[in-house]
Amino acid sequence: MASAEVDSFHTRILRLTLAVQESRAYWEAVDPEVRGPARVERAFSERWFGNKSLARVKLLLANFAVRFDAYPDALAALRRWRPADPGTRPLLCHWHMQLADPLYRAFTGDWLPARLVDGRKEFDADAVARWVGARPDADWAPATRYGFATKLTRAAAEAGLVSTGKAPRSALLPRVPDEALGYLVRLLQVVTHTGGWEDNPYLRSVGLTHDAVDARLRRLPDVTYRRMGSLVELNASPLGALG
Repeated sequence: MASAEVDSFHTRILRLTLAVQESRAYWEAVDPEVRGPARVERAFSERWFGNKSLARVKLLLANFAVRFDAYPDALAALRRWRPADPGTRPLLCHWHMQLADPLYRAFTGDWLPARLVDGRKEFDADAVARWVGARPDADWAPATRYGFATKLTRAAAEAGLVSTGKAPRSALLPRVPDEALGYLVRLLQVVTHTGGWEDNPYLRSVGLTHDAVDARLRRLPDVTYRRMGSLVELNASPLGALG
């Protein structure tokens, strides 16, 4: 069965945002065959995450299992691939967070891009909290909505999609290296996801839709991309070929 993006809403982002450096440490150290308490013991004793407490190590491992282990082909590539561009890793973490968290996926793939299109790139926590409260089945207390607003904004800032510093924040479009886009293309080939090749929340979140997608995909190495009207043909070497 193919891996798929997560559809059920949850609150994991309230306890952990993008965690780029910890994600990298995880990719380099994890053995997918070692699970449960044995993995926790190894991560803690080998200091995968530096001097983090045991409780924090457990939290990191639980979240990374959902973000990365759930997509075994991708995790296999991440364990051995060393991207050359420093801007690639935050985007990899961002796309995996989108896969694992439907609220973050909607925030970064729909709400932020819509504001950029409308020329309303500045926003504050109140605006995000109102949006969270308007989500279907969002029966969270006001304090929880503001918690989501803070963490969603922080995670997006770590990915380069939102400005840092004091409010108001600004929605941004990050630089997307070819190697990062090549990873996403291969990832979406093996994951059941929302949208098609011309328009999906993963590409929208970094400002790549329609003609912009066409131009970038046509020049990617080891990717064959053709479009005729609404028909799209895309073939790429597998994730295992990265590096």
